[in-house]
Amino acid sequence: MSKNLNNREYYNNRELSWLMFNYRVLEESMDKSNPLLERLKFLAITASNLDEFYMVRVGGLKDQEFVEYNIPENKTQLTPNEQLAEISKLNKKNCINTYKQFQILMDELSEHKIHFTRPDELPKSLQGELESTFDSEIFPTLTPLGIDAYRSFPKLMNKKINIYVDLSNETSEQIAIVQLPSVLKRFYEFKESGNTFIVMTEDIIEKFVYKLFNGYKIERTFSFRITRNADQTIHEEGALDMLVEIERFLKEREKGVAVRLEIDISKFKKINGSFLRNSLALTKDDVFKYDGPLDLTFLFELVSRYKNKLNHLIFKPFYPQVPKFLGQQNIYDLALEKDIFFHHPYESFQPVVDFIEQASEDPDVYAIKQTLYRVSSDSPIIQALKNSSANGKQVTVLVELKARFDEENNVQWAKELEDAGCHVIYGINYLKTHSKITLVVKKVKDELVSFVHLGTGNYNDSTAKLYTDMGIITTDKEIGRDAINFFNYLSGYSSKPEYKSLLVAPYDVQDKLVEFIDREIEIQKAGGRGYIFAKMNALTDKRLIKKLLEASIAGVKIDLLIRGICCLRPNIEGVSDNITVRSIVGRFLEHSRIYYFSNNSQEEIYLSSADMMTRNMLKRVEIMFPIKDVEVQNEIKEIMDIFLKDNVKTRIGQNDGSYKYVETTGKKVNAQEMLLKRALKNTELIQIENANMSID
Repeated sequence: MSKNLNNREYYNNRELSWLMFNYRVLEESMDKSNPLLERLKFLAITASNLDEFYMVRVGGLKDQEFVEYNIPENKTQLTPNEQLAEISKLNKKNCINTYKQFQILMDELSEHKIHFTRPDELPKSLQGELESTFDSEIFPTLTPLGIDAYRSFPKLMNKKINIYVDLSNETSEQIAIVQLPSVLKRFYEFKESGNTFIVMTEDIIEKFVYKLFNGYKIERTFSFRITRNADQTIHEEGALDMLVEIERFLKEREKGVAVRLEIDISKFKKINGSFLRNSLALTKDDVFKYDGPLDLTFLFELVSRYKNKLNHLIFKPFYPQVPKFLGQQNIYDLALEKDIFFHHPYESFQPVVDFIEQASEDPDVYAIKQTLYRVSSDSPIIQALKNSSANGKQVTVLVELKARFDEENNVQWAKELEDAGCHVIYGINYLKTHSKITLVVKKVKDELVSFVHLGTGNYNDSTAKLYTDMGIITTDKEIGRDAINFFNYLSGYSSKPEYKSLLVAPYDVQDKLVEFIDREIEIQKAGGRGYIFAKMNALTDKRLIKKLLEASIAGVKIDLLIRGICCLRPNIEGVSDNITVRSIVGRFLEHSRIYYFSNNSQEEIYLSSADMMTRNMLKRVEIMFPIKDVEVQNEIKEIMDIFLKDNVKTRIGQNDGSYKYVETTGKKVNAQEMLLKRALKNTELIQIENANMSID
């Protein structure tokens, strides 16, 4: 009997699945095998993630609610209203655990003589210094904002801390708000007898806020924070200058309507918040009350401040190693012989930077073409591209201006590149260009050769130390021709090319994945052994999920390694019981995308910039590229095997949408730690080989 694959019981809601992922990040702050300062950092990451979730995902749902768009989403059939209610319920549980964990970590930090302290708990000997700090450093920057018939509720900035003040005199009761200025530090340190006391700036303001309101009695104060909708629309149609449109959009985004109100109730447990809620047009579900400081992203700064002093409380430093497939050889010479594989951050990203820097100086290089989605604030790649243009090379750069929350940064880079003489393009209307590709055209022995770098991650030398990504440099002729056609398609006017090796979204990647899954189904039905391994950041595309369910029903074994959102529910009898969903959250952010199909032992492996998400499949320009080199295929298969053996950081997806740590039996295997050790060993082998060559 055929199954109804539209059954909502087979799916997880995208937003609730994301909240479960963020809880897995929170769990890393609970994991005592992680050093204390790293656990604090995971708590900060949890808070930062949640801010973006509310600004974008909840903001989008709020827009739908506002226009009374009540059509259910296509997997779990929840309407926008129902999703918002479920998000609030689950997130409130998560936040309770977050603040319990915050207190646990603060107690542990105090064992190292660093104490998180309220102003009144500060030793008496430091009270004078506290007041002096307020008077000299804080008070001059503050602006009290009264609220009455003549002064309306102010337009408060997104994600900024504010102090709510109830005050009175003999004749009336009043309300005022004091915003924490951006120029102030988020916390101050006070030291005595080898102890350091950390006091939040908003708490100092609350203690001395009476100095702002002469003649009034302070009845009550508490801090609060507003999150605003940043899910704004970039109006591409009719925009003659995309740079101007993006700059307009950035100004508008800070003015979005409120979607969340957070209140610190550590001083007054029974704060209603109705005045703020009504002023911001929010519901009770949008209000979150915490017994602790707002905006835990301040822990990033705290960790940065003490990581040198308490270096035994951070991860043991690791330095990216020499890439196994490159060694000490010249990248251009070696690429003429074979494909070069990179696995970051275990292996250094510097050779990718060198690839472009060397091209910028090489007189035999005629052209460099590259896509840029997110780059670091002081990017050596940008400098190399500018240098290339100065050296007379044809430089074409696609800068994706619509990369969310990097728009301002990318606008600046686009202007700099244009000023340096590079040809800068902004992609295709209504599509984000998320592909990671560089083409270097170089003359080698009177022949023009295309050297192509393809990757799963951004050309960002900073995040390349934190995100796990994979890439290749190849001179494969088919890929080279595809790369030329790809850039010509983006920069000019032509029909979509017929690619020989690359698969390019929109549409083609999704269609080909469906075809590959269908092939595994046919192999299984013919008595073979169908098998699929897929590693990605998120799985949301219903067409692909249904196809994976079909494969499971047919008996195809499927291993999914998905860091974040997974809308497929595994282990449902007769439907998804041949699918295992794993999530690894650890020291590094898992970002590489691998798609493996056994193909009746004629294995095919692809790497990609794309997740199995509808936005990647249909709304972005993405590349999925084949791994043709057998040595590289074997390397990726070994890495896949290490991932599947992880029994320390792996959580297994359950058929109710929850996750549980995998049962640890026998030897402990932490995939990321094993890959670190593996990279170190490879470097040792390269050094030994070079030493032997020198002796010879």
